[in-house]
This record gives sequence, structure tokens and C-alpha cells, in this order.
Amino acid sequence: MNTLFRPGRLTLTTISCIALTVVIGQVVTSATALSILTQAAIFALFATGVGVLLKQNGMVSFGHAAFFGLSAYCVAIFLQETLLPAELVILISLAATAIFAFVLALVIVRVPGIAFAMLTLAFGQLFYQLTLKSRGLTGGADGISIAWPDTLFGIPTSTLLENSIIFTISWALLILALALLVRLHHSRFGQMTEAIRDNPERATFIGIRPTLPRALIFTLSAVITAAAGILASFNSGFISPDSLHWSVSGTVLMMVVVGGYWNVTGPALGAVIYVVAKDLIGDLSTHWLSLFGLLLIVIVVFTDNGLSGALRSLAARARTPSA
Repeated sequence: MNTLFRPGRLTLTTISCIALTVVIGQVVTSATALSILTQAAIFALFATGVGVLLKQNGMVSFGHAAFFGLSAYCVAIFLQETLLPAELVILISLAATAIFAFVLALVIVRVPGIAFAMLTLAFGQLFYQLTLKSRGLTGGADGISIAWPDTLFGIPTSTLLENSIIFTISWALLILALALLVRLHHSRFGQMTEAIRDNPERATFIGIRPTLPRALIFTLSAVITAAAGILASFNSGFISPDSLHWSVSGTVLMMVVVGGYWNVTGPALGAVIYVVAKDLIGDLSTHWLSLFGLLLIVIVVFTDNGLSGALRSLAARARTPSA
């Protein structure tokens, strides 16, 4: 195992990165910059969920926006219709997402290639239409405001929503998710799922049944995406059916490709670049998506694994002494 990824070293790196986000949150005084970086962290968490499915299972999903939006809707509806504490509601929403994703995965992960992508698209659009039509429960196209309590986990909600605090929380959750996936990647289970991804027939011959490991990875992917959805709803205090549309899944998939999904941190890198570029280029040009699309084409054609792969190659060349 690479010394960088030994448990002790990984823990130290994780704590150091979280400490750095705390410092950045206090040093950066621009509310706009902190808001943009918070959105970048939320979409980076979303992209990380999509990326782990691609990396470990080799499967493309066009329906993960359903998990992103449904988790937030669960929180909003439970807080509105029940007297349960918000902390328990968050846990229930994540648990419900995990159970639903696992049951769904047991069926759809058996389907290979483009058929799997189309099934996720169909399920995603089904839930989009349900939230759109269920006006009495979800508010329909107008969406629904989330009545967060005055305190959450013993801390005043107004304090948690301060720009520096929500920035720190978002990036800390992203760092913890990435650390978890690094451990997964270097575990026996991670190696087993990659073996199934590369050659499911050979994996079956040596006694590995592909369905359950694939379903577990799909469930992990859904829960990470759901956590991003809850975080987004907490940051905005609002959720609408637009969050469940397939175009959201497609946009996040672009982030994953730009960042490079073979590296654990690649999807997060792509998401941060996308959100920051959207803000910067969007102010300069009404055609910023075309520019980003051009960047996507260049990356796909000229790099092996997105920007993260290109950066890793440059770093390897820099460490190699010239002859």
C-alpha cells in the first residue's frame, strides 16, 4: 500500500485538510466567495457520489439527481408533517435513501451498459414527475420551503448558516467522504468491486457473485449524493422538482468526466472547476456552457483521466529527473 494511504497517514491528512478549511473560512471575508465555494463543495460531494459508481462499478447513472432531491424532500416533508427532531429526520432520510437505493440496485445492477443508464434515467424522471404532480405534498413546480428548527445538533441554526460556518461544514463533509472512499479503494472490498468491474465473468468463475457488491457500491453512491442534497437544502432552505431533473444528473456527470473518475478526488475537482467557472465565465459571456463544453472535448480527447489525471502525470514528470 502507498504510504500516503496508510490509515495513520490518511487520518492525519484528513484532519489537516479539515483544519485548513476552518482557517480559510475565517480568513476569507468575502460573503460571495464563501457562498460560491460552499456551492462548489456541495456539488463536489454530489459528483463524488456519481464518481464512485463509475470508478468501482463502471456504471453511468443519469438518475442520481433523484437521490439528491428526494433526500431533501424527505427532510422538508417530515419537518412539516411530524414533530420528530430535525437530527432524527436527517438520519431517517439518509437511511430511507440507503434502503431504497439498495432494493433498486438489486434489480438494475444486473443490467449492463447503456441499458443501466437508461433505467436510471427512467427512475429519475419518474420521481421528477411525481414531485411535480404531487402539489399538495411537495408544492409542485413551486417547490417547498424547509422549516429548519432554531437549533440543530445543539447549535443555533443561524450560527450554522453563517457563511464561514456553512463553508467549513460543507468542505469538512466532502473531505470526510473522500477519505472514506480512499479507504474503500485500498480495501479488499474495493479491489473486489474493481475486479468485478473489469471482468465480471472471471470474477464469477472464482466464486464472487457480482450483484451484491455492485448493489452496495450503488447504495454508497446514493447515500453520498443524498447527503449532498440535504446539505444543499440546508444551505438554501428550499427544494424544488428542478433538483430531480435528469439535466442535473447530466451536468454532474460532466463534472465527473472533466475531473476524471479514475482518481477518487477527480469528480470533486471537476465540480469545483465547474461551479467556479460558471460564476466567473457566466459574468463575462452568455455562452459559458459552450466554453465549458469545449473544455470537456479537449479534456476527453487529450487526457487519459480528466484534469486529475493530467495533474498527476505532470507531477510524475516533475519528480522524474531529466536524463
